[in-house]
Amino acid sequence: MHDDRTLVEARLKRVLEERIRPAVYPESVPLTVSVWTAPGEPVPVAEGLAAPRSPIAVGDAWGAPWSTSWLTVAGTVPEAWAGRTVEALIDLGFDANMPGFQCEGLVYRPDGSPVKGLNPQNQWVRIAAPAAGGEPVLLHVEAAANPVILDYHPFLPTELGDKETAGDKPQYRLARMDLAVFDETVWQLVLDLEVLGELMAELPADGARRWELLRAVERALDAIDLQDVNGTAAAARSHLVEVLAAPAAPSAHRIGAIGHAHIDSAWLWPLRETVRKVARTAANMTALLEDEPDFLYTMSQAQQFAWIKEHRPEVYARVKKAVADGRFVPAGGMWVESDTNMPSSEAMARQFVHGKRFFLAEFGIENEEAWLPDTFGFTGGLPQIIRNAGSKWLLTQKISWSQINKFPHHTFLWEGIDGTRIFTHFPPVDTYNCSMKGSEIAHAARNFKDKGVARHSLAPTGWGDGGGGTTREMVGKAARLRDLEGSAAVRWQRPAEFFAEAEAEYPKPPVWVGELYLELHRATLTSQARTKQGNRRSENLLREAELWCATAALRTGLAYPYERLDRIWKTVLLHQFHDILPGSSIAWVHREAEATYAGLAAELEELIGAAQRALAGDPAGGRELVFNGAPHGRSAVPAGGAAVAVAGPGDCAVTAREGGGFVLDNGLLRVVVDGDGLVVSSVDAASGREAVAPGARANLLQLHPDFPNMWDAWDVDQFYRNTVTDLLAADEVAVHAEGPAEVAVRVARSFGSSTVTQTLTLRAGSGRLDIDTEVDWHEAEKFLKLAFPLDVHTERYAAETQFGHQFRPTHTNTSWDAAKFEACNHRFVHLAEPGWGVALATPSTYGHDVTRAVRAEDGGTTTTVRFSLLRAPRFPDPRTDQGRHRFRHSLVPGAEIGDAVREGYAVGLPERRVTGSAEAVRPLVELDQDALVVSAVKLADDGSGDLVVRVYESGGGRARGRLATSFALAAAVPCDLLERPWDGTRGEVVADGDGVRLALRPFELVTLRLTPAR
Repeated sequence: MHDDRTLVEARLKRVLEERIRPAVYPESVPLTVSVWTAPGEPVPVAEGLAAPRSPIAVGDAWGAPWSTSWLTVAGTVPEAWAGRTVEALIDLGFDANMPGFQCEGLVYRPDGSPVKGLNPQNQWVRIAAPAAGGEPVLLHVEAAANPVILDYHPFLPTELGDKETAGDKPQYRLARMDLAVFDETVWQLVLDLEVLGELMAELPADGARRWELLRAVERALDAIDLQDVNGTAAAARSHLVEVLAAPAAPSAHRIGAIGHAHIDSAWLWPLRETVRKVARTAANMTALLEDEPDFLYTMSQAQQFAWIKEHRPEVYARVKKAVADGRFVPAGGMWVESDTNMPSSEAMARQFVHGKRFFLAEFGIENEEAWLPDTFGFTGGLPQIIRNAGSKWLLTQKISWSQINKFPHHTFLWEGIDGTRIFTHFPPVDTYNCSMKGSEIAHAARNFKDKGVARHSLAPTGWGDGGGGTTREMVGKAARLRDLEGSAAVRWQRPAEFFAEAEAEYPKPPVWVGELYLELHRATLTSQARTKQGNRRSENLLREAELWCATAALRTGLAYPYERLDRIWKTVLLHQFHDILPGSSIAWVHREAEATYAGLAAELEELIGAAQRALAGDPAGGRELVFNGAPHGRSAVPAGGAAVAVAGPGDCAVTAREGGGFVLDNGLLRVVVDGDGLVVSSVDAASGREAVAPGARANLLQLHPDFPNMWDAWDVDQFYRNTVTDLLAADEVAVHAEGPAEVAVRVARSFGSSTVTQTLTLRAGSGRLDIDTEVDWHEAEKFLKLAFPLDVHTERYAAETQFGHQFRPTHTNTSWDAAKFEACNHRFVHLAEPGWGVALATPSTYGHDVTRAVRAEDGGTTTTVRFSLLRAPRFPDPRTDQGRHRFRHSLVPGAEIGDAVREGYAVGLPERRVTGSAEAVRPLVELDQDALVVSAVKLADDGSGDLVVRVYESGGGRARGRLATSFALAAAVPCDLLERPWDGTRGEVVADGDGVRLALRPFELVTLRLTPAR
């Protein structure tokens, strides 16, 4: 037989596109349209429905950026259409290639009840089936003119990312506005041919199945009268029944499909628009669930459910019913799909606390899976948090985006820094927006790396980010792929069912130890510094607010602010979403975030101040009390307590250095600053050891060009290192403070259009040098680093993460090592040789890099730590980070890992001073072992008056200690993160009088619920 395969395939493509698809709607009549545009922000539904309308027609422009227009479409079903299926086709000016990234709409009935969302791939609204002739049609559309930020030429700077700069030029033109007959037989034929055509393209050209499909398709095309597609569609379908009924091979890959619409809680749109995106999508999906009995849909992020509940209660009622029916499945159990690199230990824990509590309270559902398909890498501290939250599975997809190394598994056990293992799945379909295309299904089967020992994978299916979710076409394709020869077998499956099935079939999966590093989007550790500092400040203030409010409640009876703390936590958690905290959202998002963080800081300072004043007593007492919110004692003040301030002896001195510069000395640390304001020596007096590498200079600001190949705010590509400018010239180097308590040198520099002022401070009794850097930043596409070349020989270094630290190599032996050229730390990095080390602590700088070189002069090793201070990408915010910024970094020579932990907390939790009559405030709890660190002290969320204390082992070794309470203790119970009794603690937790004896494993976390004796 002659090979006519390409001829038939080309015929199929053209006939589908030009004849069959258009015949889905064989008859139509125009609708009349009128419009009202809200003058500012979106208005309530009742106001939008009642507003006066003006005529508008197809082809007319509408929609200034970020505006909302209320459209009314009206018409009458022709008498000749009686008994047929009728739909309204409403095209707002969509681009079918951009679902989720342009205008959108939500359709309402005249009574204000929502119908469904309108999106590029979902423009229809069912009117009646069967219709009555003469039936009037009246619908209202809340149309959002969200501008296209990420266009066909991506990453071009644009002012459209903020309503304050976007202008008022209309963005769209109304397209089709019709009432039409829907021919379901033709629609089904389209799906038959699409599924078979897409499957053919994935089968081997010399395989019999491909040719069987080809001949069946050819017969179907022969049966179609191109001038009467609607009259011959049924006949064409009859030629496809046999090939569609052929069952899949017993060995075929099994795909659990789950309806899904990944919706970024903010990204190329502000938070307020996500509220509406979520409502549109939920309206769409609840409608689809009613039409398709086999379909299942999942949605994560408790915050998004809460938005629907607050802003669209009619949609929420439909969601609750579908959840109760088991069809609309809450997933993940987190408040938002957060970044996991940068949130603190407590914040990461509270993501699960607040998310799981919401799902339990609203639906009676407890999720056992973490659902993070789009997060930019995962820290080694996360498995323990997932387990302590009562969950046991993780799904993500983003690791497939890694640039260099292909991850070796799709289903595996992920082991965290403490040894906790979580059953983890990466969908081999390599997308969280699967559309049921044959190429996607075939890729999942081919790509699956665990063949031979496992055969199940998951496919989140639907358009995300306001694209409308799963479509009826995707559901129709999935039905045909349920059991089809040549294809993987597809069935709708809830996430929990998939995980249970996958875990059961794969009892001994491979193990991956340590962080899941994404080899992409590394610059998200630096972009939008104000957002990151606002997050860290909020986390620290929340720690203090809970600590001091709990102390005041138990000591003085001051009312504990349960509701305020709950609200503040949820706001902070929302802003940890994986496009807000990483700095990859539009200008509007970060402008609002900065204002939000300022408001939260003021409110938390108010709570802290009120609690500390209650504890300090009558201010007329005249005693200055020093409050220490850090988990370690300092300045004779215990952790979590307060003591009367006593001025201690000071022995700091600053002297001029020969040749320029100054020498700072306090008996513990001797620092030499040269005439350029750079640190050329930092000697730890206890050991006599020099921290700065010979011939090198620390506190060195370095400037790089920064123009990645794509994803400007997200990425820094390794070639940025090829060009560097050391900022050596100083405008001023002068003594800033001179006294027995502290000495300081001030350094001023200027470069480009920017200026930097640094203050290097050495305080009495302190073994650390504090460097405060203020930058007035006005560069574009530049990357600013702060370098510390250290005389330390080590093949690895420690960087703090949630409830511990993780090690990374200083070398580039493998491609996996080399790919980690920018990484995350929380409060410190620590480098050590046996018996001696150096810590670098910071309150708010996450991004850093560590490199090593062997010196030609003496053969020693220089290990350089560089903190990433500022970037200046121009997309999606063209003015990213412009303006003033303040940073602090501390150099701690002679530091062990415990010192790094201590100083990391200390630099972010400064002492507070309050005048009162009390002589001291005793801590509620005290630990007698420094390796055991208290991460939270708070009252139990249930209002019982119990005290909740979270403790973790911080050094990476086993530690024994006693947690003593300063109140009579009635009971002490280990709990999960949700403060429920839990037997998952692996270490020893034993009540011991008014205290608890603890024996924790490396990095182990334990939550204790302590009941005071009444």
